[in-house]
Amino acid sequence: MLDGMLSIPERAGGVVMFVHGSGSSRFSPRNRRVAGVLDAGGLGTLLFDLLTAQEQEIDERTAALRFDIGLLTQRLIDAVDWLVERPDSRGLRIGLFGASTGAAAALAAAADRPERIAAVVSRGGRPDLVLPVLPRVRAPTLLIVGGLDQPVIGMNQRAAAALGCEHRLEIIPGATHLFEEPGTLDQVACLARDWFMEHLPA
Repeated sequence: MLDGMLSIPERAGGVVMFVHGSGSSRFSPRNRRVAGVLDAGGLGTLLFDLLTAQEQEIDERTAALRFDIGLLTQRLIDAVDWLVERPDSRGLRIGLFGASTGAAAALAAAADRPERIAAVVSRGGRPDLVLPVLPRVRAPTLLIVGGLDQPVIGMNQRAAAALGCEHRLEIIPGATHLFEEPGTLDQVACLARDWFMEHLPA
């Protein structure tokens, strides 16, 4: 059982699942801030933990599970299948918003569930961790990277070259990996909202 927070507004234009990065949780202030912008735009959101409470305690000591992309991907796929079957979200198209290692799991899940994942947004993601599966991704994918996050820019450029679907790489000037600089996270939220609003509504 995984803990999560699901919000689906009336006449939602789709629902976005947040796949947090290494060492984070459903309480991530960055993801919750982005989720607020999506909610205001008429999109449903699901923020949930990829690890159980016991696993989270183990990971805090060892940092082993946060990089287990296979485990995180399977948990995400299970959550996608669960969301599809819920009465209040059945029929809504699903988007994935992944951060850091969560972006790798989001892209791997999109490759595995092309009929269920309609769009992907990666914030400061590590798509290089799943390079072999990227040619199988069919969901339109937006890669967002901070302009000062040089190593991750290169990783995302290589990932963009491997994607065969509709995709775009956006580099936010003056932003570091966590987008902590004033205004940079707001740019991420607006880009994500516009991408999902373009690709999710039926």
